[in-house]
Amino acid sequence: MIEAAVRAASVPPFHAMAMSHAATVREARGQRVFHLEVGQPATGLPGVARAAVIDALDMPLGYTSAAGLHRLRRGISERYAEPVDPRRIIIVAGASAGFTLAFLTLFEPGQRVGVIEPGYPCYRNALIALGIDAVPIPVGPDSRWAPTPQHLQDAGQLDGLVIASPSNPTGTVMSDEALGAIAAHCSANNIALVADEIYHGIVESAPAPQVLPHAPDAIVVNSFSKYFSMTGWRVGWVVVPEQLVDVVERLQQNLYICAPHVSQVAALAALDASDELDGHVEQYRANRHVMIDGLAAAGITDIAPADGAFYVYAHVPQYTTAVHLTSMQLCERWLDELGVACTPGIDFDLARGHEYVRFSYAGTGDDLAAACELIAGWNR
Repeated sequence: MIEAAVRAASVPPFHAMAMSHAATVREARGQRVFHLEVGQPATGLPGVARAAVIDALDMPLGYTSAAGLHRLRRGISERYAEPVDPRRIIIVAGASAGFTLAFLTLFEPGQRVGVIEPGYPCYRNALIALGIDAVPIPVGPDSRWAPTPQHLQDAGQLDGLVIASPSNPTGTVMSDEALGAIAAHCSANNIALVADEIYHGIVESAPAPQVLPHAPDAIVVNSFSKYFSMTGWRVGWVVVPEQLVDVVERLQQNLYICAPHVSQVAALAALDASDELDGHVEQYRANRHVMIDGLAAAGITDIAPADGAFYVYAHVPQYTTAVHLTSMQLCERWLDELGVACTPGIDFDLARGHEYVRFSYAGTGDDLAAACELIAGWNR
């Protein structure tokens, strides 16, 4: 019997997507579901991008260069505090492809790469799939759920580090000072830095600081999925150091050829949709308050700061360990009994996540309020 490779078989599930699948099955049976499980904007493709795609359908949409459309790369380069040479920008099939390219470029099998917990599970799971040692670095409220140089020292010798600001699942935005301290530690200790900036643009107040001014040799991964409301179009970008551009391009040529041409057309137009997209961010801000108030009415008040992104990461021992449930069991019961889909904390933190749940407020305010009411009235 043919069996999967050990490293592939050892990759844990992505529970957010598993919950989304279970929610979809419930909906297929005609039952209502309130979607708080997946970080997916309820809004559609920006209007100018939709028009650009319609216009492009009459032209050949074949392969682009491996690095992507030059106009798109140039437009992205201008979004940085200090404009980046467009030649350092590679257009990719979503941030997921960007991380695969970054990890393959930087790390050998068996090397140790730090991943923040709680943090986006696919960093860890992709590293495992590539035979790289994902080293958990637990953070908590004492550091506002962000890593510090002391956290990195406590993790032992590292070859790399993945950070995200704003963070998924906590929404934490790292200050300019905190980013500088992490970058300096990585530089001094020869730690390759990969920064996820996919939630830039979605913040509660001031813009999230960028990592490149502190770490010009970092690989930065971003995407059109979140702020640009283009999750299903699977298009993003990576900024790579000049000396690695050729390596990343060759990997892109062989693994993906290029990002989808039609998605690149949409992305180029979406760069000019700021007014529409900033309106979405205002709705997320309103949704944040609906969510926090609704959860408070359900007795859920121990939450991470939620400075940005569109998540609330909540400590809910009263709903889990106090009633002999894990976060996975809790989320399964909420979906089955209430029609409320959430993501269990074990997705983001293998050690402590059994007492946590992530709630996405990327949907509509009315749905969020209704879901919180159901949770408040749930009979444990």
